[in-house]
Amino acid sequence: MSTVFTKIINGEIPGRFVYRDETVAAFLTIEPVSYGHTLVVPVEEVDKWTDLDPATWTHVNEVAQKVGGAIIDAFGSERAGYLIAGFEVPHAHVHVFPADDMSGYSLSTIMPADQTDPGKMDEAAAKLRARLGVGEDGREK
Repeated sequence: MSTVFTKIINGEIPGRFVYRDETVAAFLTIEPVSYGHTLVVPVEEVDKWTDLDPATWTHVNEVAQKVGGAIIDAFGSERAGYLIAGFEVPHAHVHVFPADDMSGYSLSTIMPADQTDPGKMDEAAAKLRARLGVGEDGREK
């Protein structure tokens, strides 16, 4: 059975993409620690990041770094947080989020999906897309 991330990548359920190529997709999480919280996910469905082939893992990190720079620029945060957890969805992914302190690193401060403001989520995605030079599908213009 496909993971929820594969379903987002395949367009079976909606996602707010901020980057996408043949190997990696990046989209906003529905339960962010703050607006702009992005998941960088390999297209290939692999459970653990330690099982990804080195080339894919390298590309995931290159995209995470680009997204992190865009997050700092778009949201004025001191840093971009980077976290690997992976227990909530069995599909390798990196969390990248605006960070001014350590609070987001525990993921204990997430906003439940039903408490996020859809307008603010759309605005966050648009800010990141503009800085990354991509369209609504996350692909380069």
